[in-house]
Amino acid sequence: MQTEILALSDPEAEPRAEALLRAGGLVALPTETVYGLAGDSASGTAVAAIFAAKGRPRFNPLICHVDSIEMARRTGIFDDIAAALAARFWPGPLTLVVPLAPDAPVHPLATAGLATVAIRLPRGVAARLAGRLGRPIVAPSANPSGRVTGTSAEAVMRGLSGRIPLILDAGPSPVGVESTIVRPEGDRLVLLRAGAISREDLTEASGLPVEDPEAGASISAPGGLASHYAPRGRVRLDAEAIEPGEFVIAFGPGRPSGLENAMAIVNLSPTGNLAEAAANLFAALSAFDSADVARIAVAPIPETGLGEAINDRLRRAAAPR
Repeated sequence: MQTEILALSDPEAEPRAEALLRAGGLVALPTETVYGLAGDSASGTAVAAIFAAKGRPRFNPLICHVDSIEMARRTGIFDDIAAALAARFWPGPLTLVVPLAPDAPVHPLATAGLATVAIRLPRGVAARLAGRLGRPIVAPSANPSGRVTGTSAEAVMRGLSGRIPLILDAGPSPVGVESTIVRPEGDRLVLLRAGAISREDLTEASGLPVEDPEAGASISAPGGLASHYAPRGRVRLDAEAIEPGEFVIAFGPGRPSGLENAMAIVNLSPTGNLAEAAANLFAALSAFDSADVARIAVAPIPETGLGEAINDRLRRAAAPR
């Protein structure tokens, strides 16, 4: 299969993407968070093709992207808290895990057979294509499973060339990390994946505590694998001293000792801006994702705000494989 990149600004881009989706095909497309690999949520053929193209484990569910609250309510059951969070953060980088609605237009493969469904209302072309189809599109990140997430059309091409027919190109992803995933549970919110919406944002909007899942809980949302987002080289976190032969991902104006030993340096944000660092994270990991990069040292990054999402991705990138 030959993979084509087509600028989103091209008048043929969205009609061609819609035609592929209606035929059970796949399209890689930009969202405000990262690039997604989109398919028709109701098509078992399309959902299976997503798992095959990514090499994704079948027990790892997919996010349904909708074009409106109305479509979301046809897909999942929203209690008052879920509805309030949707009203506050949609369209935007928040995914809600809610009970699956009766007769939801979602193939069981997409939910991994669970009684819940992950739903997001994004900005831009993903929502427009869901509107064109009249039902959600499922769209995990557009990269081979477990590898560095694509935040540009070129990065998607490196990972999925020959596996999908079309990539829509809208330049670099503005947020740069995947959506926050949260499950409302009565008097609390369970944070299933840290992302662009922080714990503080969620608490302020809901008035509820935001807690982590219980240890050993089974995967109920995307992004729950311990090893994920990984480049080929080994990743060492919280590096305050650089060892000979290491490639360095820096943060802020500080200089770790031994920086002269670095083979190459990428600074996520020279000024220490976490939003800038999040936008640059996967591009930095991708820059060092090659066979001749054996070790990557990452400078400490604060856990506050967006730093929690950045550190979550880095810990998974550094996890045993």
